[in-house]
Amino acid sequence: MTPRVQSRRHRLADACQELVDASWFGLASFIVIVVNSMALGLETYGRAVVAAGGPLRMVEYACLAFFVLELLVRFGAHLRGPAGFFRDRWNVFDLIILAAPLAPGVRENVTLLRLLRLARIVRAFRLFPSLRVILVGIRRSLPGLGSFLLVTVLVLYGYAMLGWMLFGAAYPDRYGTVGQAMLTLFLLLSLDGITDTLQAGREVTEWAVLYYVSYMVTACYLLTNLLVGVVLNALEEAHQEERAAAERTTRRRVPDVEEPSVHQQLTQLRMIIADLERRLPEAPAGDTQGSAVARRHAQPAGRRGARGKRGGAGGGASRGARPKIENSVSSVERPRSG
Repeated sequence: MTPRVQSRRHRLADACQELVDASWFGLASFIVIVVNSMALGLETYGRAVVAAGGPLRMVEYACLAFFVLELLVRFGAHLRGPAGFFRDRWNVFDLIILAAPLAPGVRENVTLLRLLRLARIVRAFRLFPSLRVILVGIRRSLPGLGSFLLVTVLVLYGYAMLGWMLFGAAYPDRYGTVGQAMLTLFLLLSLDGITDTLQAGREVTEWAVLYYVSYMVTACYLLTNLLVGVVLNALEEAHQEERAAAERTTRRRVPDVEEPSVHQQLTQLRMIIADLERRLPEAPAGDTQGSAVARRHAQPAGRRGARGKRGGAGGGASRGARPKIENSVSSVERPRSG
């Protein structure tokens, strides 16, 4: 790929990404989803289909065209790395929803087509982070909900057996079998009619008070709070995952400024030293610059001071400038030689 084509591709990706990040783009997508849902609902009324069947189909085609265009824009935002488009599950979901009606055997089935059109409503979850967190939280809570349902079934089964032994003969319509007893106890989870049920049980046996009170504490309170805890924990994990994903997206869009490597710093230091060496005055004939600098630093401090005092006024300026330059060079050369 030539640099010119690659530059155009990057500019197109930046334009698509800017369009996707625009607030009005998400709002427009949500409005189209609502319009598509309303058109799907109006098709359930026979009179509406007879009176406005053609306009409803036009609205459906217009919504479908917008969804395809939106998907193309989202794919354009990943032109730098097209594989990133398919790593997003929402993009894969949108692609399946839009492409499934074209598959053989699906377009001829009216029920499947309506289900796919109804599934487009779920696309509203991707437009708002709060809705996306709820949906991800529900998905993450499914393993915990499986364990919760198992515990609930065991509790209902145990109390159903006790209810069959206590009230099976008196109330066969509600406790005649284990299945009927479990259904009765499941309906009592909402505590609807618990007062009448408790009063009717006391007419059979005084153990009814202990039976129903323990059932309310165990099933209605403990299990309900356990369910709330599972869902809240899943929502918190989903919120942290959404926050981490947003931070990763921000870091990808705003790349960090990398510090120069050690090799680059050494190269810059060599360039500075070479520039300083070029600025040094030429050394006397028969002498090298390094030996002159070394001899000068080898001289005792007192001799250098006396020599400075004997120096005349005319050569003071040039002789005073040369030691300063030599000192600066030596301070640079010492780390370099080391």
